[in-house]
Amino acid sequence: MKKKLLRVVPALALALPLLAQNRESDRVRNAGMVMREILNAPDSIPQSVLDRADCVAILPSVLKLAFGIGGSFGRGVMTCRSGSDFQGPWGAPTMMRLGGGSVGLQLGGQATDFVLLLMSPRSAQSMLRSRVKLGADVSAAAGPVGRTAAAATDITLRAEILSYSRSRGLFGGVSLAGSTLRADNGANRNLYGKDVTAQDIVFNNAVPVPDSAKELLATLQKASPVNKSK
Repeated sequence: MKKKLLRVVPALALALPLLAQNRESDRVRNAGMVMREILNAPDSIPQSVLDRADCVAILPSVLKLAFGIGGSFGRGVMTCRSGSDFQGPWGAPTMMRLGGGSVGLQLGGQATDFVLLLMSPRSAQSMLRSRVKLGADVSAAAGPVGRTAAAATDITLRAEILSYSRSRGLFGGVSLAGSTLRADNGANRNLYGKDVTAQDIVFNNAVPVPDSAKELLATLQKASPVNKSK
């Protein structure tokens, strides 16, 4: 029995990191699929809004914790345009966590995809450094919808983060005020196989783009190759 345990323990030690990496890779692939499907939809994120985004966070299949309770929990990825001024091509993703808050369009037990556009360098820098509460630490608003729509209202123009949801085939702007979003460096370690911070991934090109992220980045690069916020 002891000899069997001595053989099993090293095998588990090798298998667990691979399982964790596969789990995070699947999450990145799902994010790419969600982004592609949303951008290919006829009524999607306005082009003028996407072109001004510095970063995009995609959180597939966020679940509400319980019926009648406003809490939610989800994990996903965020990719930013490369360079300190966010003017380069879309770069390697960092893993993210969403928690808390009330998401009014959800039903109990129903999974919802969320997409958040970070419209200012401050919002991205704050989120990569520490946990950010939407609507408090950074201004947030439901994003406008429609290819030809624009961020016309004062609230939308001033918002540092614009948020969207897709559930049961319906896509629209949604308020995530009160929710928290932060980098998940444990998941980054699983995905990239080493300790690496979200800031190093985004600002210092510390890791190459993983194969699992290629669809996501290709989709965004095709849809919005140039940052037009300046």
